[in-house]
Amino acid sequence: MSKYDDEVQARWGNTAAYEQSQAKTSKYSKEDFRKAKVDQEAATELFVYAFGNGLDIHSEKTQAAVIAHRDAISKWFYDCSPEMQKNLAVMYIEDRRFKEYYDGRVRGLAQYVHDAIMAQ
Repeated sequence: MSKYDDEVQARWGNTAAYEQSQAKTSKYSKEDFRKAKVDQEAATELFVYAFGNGLDIHSEKTQAAVIAHRDAISKWFYDCSPEMQKNLAVMYIEDRRFKEYYDGRVRGLAQYVHDAIMAQ
């Protein structure tokens, strides 16, 4: 169990996305979780590339990163609509853990990811 399981349960335990994620991940092997992480990291690297190259949040490559991010979540966890993804984007800048994850890659990336997702 993750150290965040109680928090996740308290915040989203009564949602369809949580139920779907639990149903999917309960069947995952360690290898499945590794593959999910690879997909998530690949999407993040698309954002790193776009941000590092000064691409506008509306650019084709940046919006491809937005789609890759949403697709990875949908593939491995739950159906992630653009609206759901926008809710996640808010969390990426408001929750210090997510902000540190993105800004740990490149300073300012959390805001860029947020803005790119909101621009879709």
